[in-house]
Amino acid sequence: MQHGKGNRPPTGAGKKGEPVLKLRLAPEATPEELAHRFERERRAEEVQREDRLTQSLAPFRVGSVPYLNAVPLTRGIEEQVIYRPPSELAKMLLRDELDAALVSVAEVLLTGRYDLLNGVAVASLGEIRSAFLAYRRPLEEIREVYCDTASISTVNLMRVLLAERGLKPEFKPLPAWPMATLPDYFMLIGDHAIEYALGPREHELWDLGAAWHELTGLPFVYAAWALRRGLENQRLRQLLHEAHDFGLDTLDYIISSRTDFTLDFRKDYLGWHVHYHLGADEKRGIARFVELLRKHANVPVHDPHYLA
Repeated sequence: MQHGKGNRPPTGAGKKGEPVLKLRLAPEATPEELAHRFERERRAEEVQREDRLTQSLAPFRVGSVPYLNAVPLTRGIEEQVIYRPPSELAKMLLRDELDAALVSVAEVLLTGRYDLLNGVAVASLGEIRSAFLAYRRPLEEIREVYCDTASISTVNLMRVLLAERGLKPEFKPLPAWPMATLPDYFMLIGDHAIEYALGPREHELWDLGAAWHELTGLPFVYAAWALRRGLENQRLRQLLHEAHDFGLDTLDYIISSRTDFTLDFRKDYLGWHVHYHLGADEKRGIARFVELLRKHANVPVHDPHYLA
């Protein structure tokens, strides 16, 4: 049979008594319309993820630090989290007032009471910009250093870095911040460190993340989720992973919507200097930190135990 013009019914024709069907093609969407549609769908999905996380932590008690670098780890659960400096969170964990807390990794290594949530951390491969030793005299002349007491992990990191250079100063607590008169050597972490680094200053800065990478070639893990041992917490671990994933998926939104410091700094800091995975390289970094703590800290140091 030949299929030609004469064999097809004319346009719009049908069998007698049947309605005529007319096909109408949808107008082709413009790139701008497609982009808007994609953005609407993406935002709707984010709202659904946020709704699933809202009110999801109960009955678990979770603490985190009030620093910019921790914001991506609590995305969607922000209103349910208790915020304290890491040293205070450590005390609350010790008193069993929290079931999980984002604390200095040294807290886990030195107590041996907690498990670490696998896969999630606050870490850097090189310069961190929010943990440093400020000095206005040569490092080789250091005899005492005043330390921000918020993080024992950073204090111990500085301890082993200086010890590897043959320097063993006396460590003293930083009385308050800001200080009217600054000592020759002092250590800061977190948002206070960023504020000082971005402002006018007379001290040079020894970035501890950069110094660690120069020494070991490995990432340094500043903080991780410490989980109270002996507690059934599989659901809690899943929620913390979901908050981490949500935070990284919406990192551009976090960077653009926060008001801490400047937009350019947030892009550089959260998008480049800090990373949030705890993988094989980070575990090697923790293992090396354990070795150096045992060498220089003269205190019992426990091997970490990871829970997925």
